[in-house]
Amino acid sequence: MKKLASACAVAAALTLSACGAENGTEAKTETTKQEASTLQTEIQKQSYSLGVSIATNIQQHVEQSNEMGIALEQDLIATGFAEALAGNPQIKIEDAQPLLMALQQAQQAAHAEKQEADQSKFQEESAAFLAENKTKEGIVTTESGLQYQVVQAAEGAKPAAEDTVTVHYTGTLIDGTKFDSSVDRGEPASFPLNRVIKGWTEGLQLMPVGSKYRFFIPFDLAYGPQGTGSIPPFAALIFDVELISIDAANEEG
Repeated sequence: MKKLASACAVAAALTLSACGAENGTEAKTETTKQEASTLQTEIQKQSYSLGVSIATNIQQHVEQSNEMGIALEQDLIATGFAEALAGNPQIKIEDAQPLLMALQQAQQAAHAEKQEADQSKFQEESAAFLAENKTKEGIVTTESGLQYQVVQAAEGAKPAAEDTVTVHYTGTLIDGTKFDSSVDRGEPASFPLNRVIKGWTEGLQLMPVGSKYRFFIPFDLAYGPQGTGSIPPFAALIFDVELISIDAANEEG
């Protein structure tokens, strides 16, 4: 928590010029600009850059806190820094620790509440999308709940779960947000079919080489209630897949 307090203080200092401009202290802002333009030595530039980095991190922290309904007052952050630097803070550092701890706990609780609300939203949206999608012409739904559409038919061989496949693919969320694409990278992907998400393992075994399918994958056949990276929890996924080739698994004996 000491690090948090220190970071807040430094960030507050770096926001003083902005607060002053809002209050009409244009001369002070101009002086700050002039001082910044006189950064000559390497240590001066490093010192200033450190301040900018800390201020940016704290600004993000303040914005995230505000989004969770905990409205931190940036002008008071600036005042706290200035008064502490002058040696006369209204709240001493030992008294600030429990206050910052309480703030941290409130932020964690708010984050957990928001996360739960977001998860419910994604789950409901995904279920509604799949329920409507399966009624559309050309959509086939398997027993597991996987949905697929044949975009380009072919007569090639089909892979087994133990085979390695080479594919081109593009993955999106149901709102159209693209999160991955071998097509964009300009290089197909190869992987053992039994080491990917369940929706891929099942779906690609339906595809002949040379075909193109579109898969609509429920969250329980994708990344589950946790999600991963830019994929939210409980998210249904859409994949456009072209099966280029199969490297059949070697059978022993």
